Amino acid sequence: MNPTIIRLSAQALFGRRRGLVLGLVPALLIALSVLIRVISGSDIDYGTTIAPLAFTLALPLVALLAAAAVLGPEIDDGSIVYLLAKPVSRHVIALNKYAVAWVATMLFGVLPLLVTALILDSTDIRAALGWFVGGAFAGTAYAALFLALAALTRHAVVSGLLFVLLWEGLLGNLLTGIRWVAIGAWGREIGTAVSDLVPDPDMGLTYVLIATAVLIAGSLWFAGDRLRSFTLRGDE
Repeated sequence: MNPTIIRLSAQALFGRRRGLVLGLVPALLIALSVLIRVISGSDIDYGTTIAPLAFTLALPLVALLAAAAVLGPEIDDGSIVYLLAKPVSRHVIALNKYAVAWVATMLFGVLPLLVTALILDSTDIRAALGWFVGGAFAGTAYAALFLALAALTRHAVVSGLLFVLLWEGLLGNLLTGIRWVAIGAWGREIGTAVSDLVPDPDMGLTYVLIATAVLIAGSLWFAGDRLRSFTLRGDE
């Protein structure tokens, strides 16, 4: 890891108003969970209340904002060329920026899954842990994919939102076959196994683990390769 790249990436992520936006997403989720629990007055099934919002929207949104923030601004203003001028491997730069985005995703996207699950039902620790572990797997993949997207286009946030809302959300709920290539479905498969529930007999944990590993490795390689071919004008 390169401390300088880590520091600059963290400053880009939490500087200005980006840190406030990242903190706003989990704050709203936790507030909504508390409100639901107060209104109901009893334990609530997390999977049918907050989970669809937290797992399939809030988590990828946090990962998208984090990945775009650690790379996008430098590409937009052209300052990325000064970093690329240093004798540092482009893939090392991508890996360091991914590390910062990953930590932010875990803190602001995955940890709230555990907190909200315990707020709604503090007696089902295993289910809460399942959502947390599944979210960690999904968040790790989301952060890598969105970093590659940020390296590919200056419109990473818009493109990422379309991907989350249409592919992971709308089409993922309408077409069951999309679960094979949907990060959220992979995370839920992991969470189901941890929760000691019955996993999807067709997809299986082996496929999920391999697909996640391939996606992460491919995305990080692509991000580094895009940085290697980046010019002063930038590429769309």
